[in-house]
Amino acid sequence: MRLTKQKKLILDIRNNSHEHLSAESIYNECRKVLPNISLGTVYRNLNLLSEQGLIKKFKIVGDNERFDKTVIM
Repeated sequence: MRLTKQKKLILDIRNNSHEHLSAESIYNECRKVLPNISLGTVYRNLNLLSEQGLIKKFKIVGDNERFDKTVIM
């Protein structure tokens, strides 16, 4: 997997937060740095990053999917 500037930004936002972020929250933070990034790009990259094990994706009942850091021990 190639680490594009979009993926790196998404990882940085995810890893520098202490909250369980939604895709929309990550998207809003991304737009501060890359104003032309699309929500679809954020979702696509979040799914790729979770498939690669670089972030965790989970569902909260009655809420949207959330994304969290992976814990390396």
